[in-house]
Amino acid sequence: MPQDKITNPVKENRTQTGEISSDHQAKGTLRLRLKGSWKIGAHFPSAEDVKKQIESSGGIRRIGFNTQNLTGWDSGLLTFLIKISDYCSHNNIVFDKDGLPDGVTRLIALATAVPERKGARKETAHEPFFSRVGSAAIELWQSTRELLAFIGEATIAFLKLLMGKASFRRSDIFLFIQQCGADALPIVTLIRLLVGLILAFIGAVQLMMFGAQIYVADLVGIAMVRFMGAVMVGIVMAGRTGAAFAAQLGTMQGNEEIDALKTMGVSPMEFLVLPRMLALVLMMPLLCVYADLMGVLGGLIVGVSALDIGLLQYINQTMGALKLSFFFIGIIHATIFGVLVSLAGCLRGIQCGRSASAVGDATTSAVVTSLVAIIVATGIITVVCNMLGI
Repeated sequence: MPQDKITNPVKENRTQTGEISSDHQAKGTLRLRLKGSWKIGAHFPSAEDVKKQIESSGGIRRIGFNTQNLTGWDSGLLTFLIKISDYCSHNNIVFDKDGLPDGVTRLIALATAVPERKGARKETAHEPFFSRVGSAAIELWQSTRELLAFIGEATIAFLKLLMGKASFRRSDIFLFIQQCGADALPIVTLIRLLVGLILAFIGAVQLMMFGAQIYVADLVGIAMVRFMGAVMVGIVMAGRTGAAFAAQLGTMQGNEEIDALKTMGVSPMEFLVLPRMLALVLMMPLLCVYADLMGVLGGLIVGVSALDIGLLQYINQTMGALKLSFFFIGIIHATIFGVLVSLAGCLRGIQCGRSASAVGDATTSAVVTSLVAIIVATGIITVVCNMLGI
């Protein structure tokens, strides 16, 4: 009988430890002779080579095996045979396992005992462009609805608080006030002092060219009090407190604690969200005023030590440049930022899934949402203030 040796053309230059030769025993029957070692790491022909042999022969209705010269095998042989078996089942070819070792036969039977469930294999299909746009639009609309619903529930909870009907523990407010206020002072002090120093140095480089370094006091004072103090505090609290709110509520969501509150008839909005929002909104203006002082102090250090400006001269220049309206604008910024950061943190925490990774995703989303909201709100307030001439 004619015998054909099947080789892998890609690996012909390598030393193969596994080989296949084939012969046609009868019409429509192809027998494959497996020789050598068929183990992972060895070089042997692939299943694609056998498929090409079958297709080129034509009329093959049965495939058998002869493994008398097989010296060793492992999962490499099993993978090869399962691929051939799948090919045979899709092309109505009989896959005869009689010539295979008993261990191989049992493992193939075990692997093919339960058929693959339809839809179980994940297929990466390319989604059309307009389909992606539509999905993004639907997701945006759903997120907007959830946001508006959350704001509405928070407003109702606040109105219940004003009427004395909100159900929450008063001690929680003082705990969150400490976390949002006193515990945040070290990081606020460090950042605002350094920002004041940096801003003073940057301004001094240009003002000294005109002999106007005294106006560093005006630059630092107005920038800190009117705008930068509130914005920097908002960014710090978004990364510190907003993320903490999202992580706390997300963990409660994963542990089904929020579901337990609903089962007992306790509103999570009043019991969990309202104390956090009140604490942050109350502390943000105070932190803003404190941050303004730290920023001005940073500029004062630069002015006195590096620009040869007298202490009283710097203080008088700063006091003359500042207006009471600047403080009000800064406090308005801080109050609005407190509302936005607390809303974003609590919203993402309530929306958190029940997996371990969902808490991290909720925390990240809370920080990103807070930062975007702060930047957008800052732009709107700035435009409104310019339109009003303040």
